[in-house]
Amino acid sequence: MSEIFIGLISGTSADGIDAALVDFENGKVSISSAITQPYPDELHQRIEQLIRDQSSPTIDFLGETDTWVGEIFAEAVFSLLEESSKSPEAIIAIGSHGQTIRHKPHGGRPFSMQIGDPHVIATHTRIKTVADFRRKDIALGGEGAPLTPAFHLAQFATPKLNRAILNLGGIANLTLLLGKAEVFGFDVGPANTLLDLWSVKNIGQRFDKDGLWAESGTVDINFLKHLLDDAYFKMPPPKSTGRERFNMDWLTEKLNAFPDLDPVDVQATLSQLVVDTVATSLNTFGEIDELFICGGGVHNQHVMKALANRLSCKVETTQAIELDPDYVEAVAFAWLARETLAGRPGNLPEVTGATRLAVLGAIF
Repeated sequence: MSEIFIGLISGTSADGIDAALVDFENGKVSISSAITQPYPDELHQRIEQLIRDQSSPTIDFLGETDTWVGEIFAEAVFSLLEESSKSPEAIIAIGSHGQTIRHKPHGGRPFSMQIGDPHVIATHTRIKTVADFRRKDIALGGEGAPLTPAFHLAQFATPKLNRAILNLGGIANLTLLLGKAEVFGFDVGPANTLLDLWSVKNIGQRFDKDGLWAESGTVDINFLKHLLDDAYFKMPPPKSTGRERFNMDWLTEKLNAFPDLDPVDVQATLSQLVVDTVATSLNTFGEIDELFICGGGVHNQHVMKALANRLSCKVETTQAIELDPDYVEAVAFAWLARETLAGRPGNLPEVTGATRLAVLGAIF
């Protein structure tokens, strides 16, 4: 029997909303329609300010932005419904990740904060909405991230192969599916976030199209070693991270020891940082047969080629296993909404470090 859900997410790069209309039929997942809706420039700037500003924004600024993001998420739903010629009544529920503005799962009072008011989404669209997926896991002592490995396990695990799923978003996160018996997952480190920030600063573009700018540079081995000295890369899982740690301040501090580096060589080295941290993470878990990649980073042909050249396993996008790489995370949150409504757990304690399995999210 067919069940139709919508998944919504805006990732670490905060460049817009990925929306996917997802059909669950007899355990098989397919994307019926998908769109990416950019944020209005003013809203994008507000979100960036919330992410960058480590001091407290005003409550009014935060509250208004939360509502506005909810409105834009609802608009993305309407655009998706129009694209697919579906009515709101045809949708069982929306799974909304929201927009992360702070992720601090450690310390005395750990938390993760996503904005995009789900009450606004539900009332505007007239569709039941499931949101606030991360905080239950954190309340149980977990990282609250990554949450996609549970979906990867359900969708992609196979008994005869060791598979890895790599999401190249603002942060790279990795799921390792060792047959159907074992699953591991964690945030590897920065991916698009540093590449994009450096592109904006030096060539005035939001991203390095196809990785061509990085490809024209030269990797500085000493600078690469300096980047890899960060303690995060040596931490064992479970672990998660975000722009609270890997941001322009982090990069500027690292560059203080290398003041004469050409900007294009910095970009080349940041690209190699992605490749090296992914390869090292994979090698930690033994032989991997297949690596499938999703997220915006699949369009960075320079990084994709470097990964394929570095790794001995088969390297392809998730299109090879019948899921559009641009929308895997949106599909995952549609799946998580379905699990929530069914009363099934959505976290994996072996991945997040939570003390137990838990039904995630709240229903609006």
